[in-house]
Amino acid sequence: MKSKDNRSMVVERYTVTDRIAHTVHAVAMLVLIITGLKIYTGWDFMSFHTARGLHMIAVPFLLAVNWILIPYNIFSEGHGFMGKISHFTDHYIFGPKDAARFGSIIGNFFRKGRYPAFSIYDETTGHYKTKLHPLMKILIVLEGTAIFFIALSGIVLYKLDWSLFGLPIASWILTVTGFISPLFNLSALQFLRLLHLLLTYWFVFELVVHVGILEFDPHVWKYYKAIFLTGKEDLADTHYSEVIPKYLPTEERP
Repeated sequence: MKSKDNRSMVVERYTVTDRIAHTVHAVAMLVLIITGLKIYTGWDFMSFHTARGLHMIAVPFLLAVNWILIPYNIFSEGHGFMGKISHFTDHYIFGPKDAARFGSIIGNFFRKGRYPAFSIYDETTGHYKTKLHPLMKILIVLEGTAIFFIALSGIVLYKLDWSLFGLPIASWILTVTGFISPLFNLSALQFLRLLHLLLTYWFVFELVVHVGILEFDPHVWKYYKAIFLTGKEDLADTHYSEVIPKYLPTEERP
C-alpha cells in the first residue's frame, strides 16, 4: 500500500519468529490457566489426569518461548553490542518518554488532548523506535517475574524431590522458601501452592488488561493481524502510530 505522496507505508512490524513466539506464548498461557484452575477447583469439563497432562505439556513450550525464543528475538535486532542494548531499552524499558505518553493517555481518557502514538517508526533508520503501549512495557517486566516464580513453585508442586543433572532443585526451593513461609504462618509447601495460585490469578488479570482493556478498540485490531498473521503494519493508518520523516533534525526527533 502507498501513501498519497506515493511512498510505500507498509513495513515489517514482526518477524516470523516474533509471530511464532507470541502465538505459542498465548496458546500455552491459555492452556495453563484453564488446566491449572481445573486442577485447583475440580471443574467437571475434563478429567484431572487430562488436565494435568495438558498442563505439563504446555509448561516447556511457555518456558522455551520466554527464556529462549523471545530473548533471541529481542537481541537479534540492532547492530553491535550498544545497538542491541539501545534496541532493548527503547522497545522494552519504561522510560521518561513512555511516562510522558502514558500521561497523555490518561489525559485523553478525561477528554484532554489526542491519544498519543505508542508505535513510532523512524524512516531514516528503517526501524521502529518503539512498538508497545507504555503500560505494556510495565506488564512485560511483571509478567517475566511472575513466570520465573510460578515456574519455581511449579517444580515443587510437580515433584517434591525433582532434580536436574543430579542437582536437588526442588529441595533447594523448599529450603529457601522455608525462611519466608513462617512469616505467613504457612509451611514451605503451603506457601508455594498459594503463590502458584495467586500468580495464576495475576495472569488472568493481565490477560484482561492486555486484551480486554488496552486493546478493546477496532483501531488496534490491526496489531492482532500483524502479530498473528502478516507481520506487517500499514503506517498510512495513523491511529496509535507515528512516522518520523527522513532527515528530520536531531533536536526535533522524539
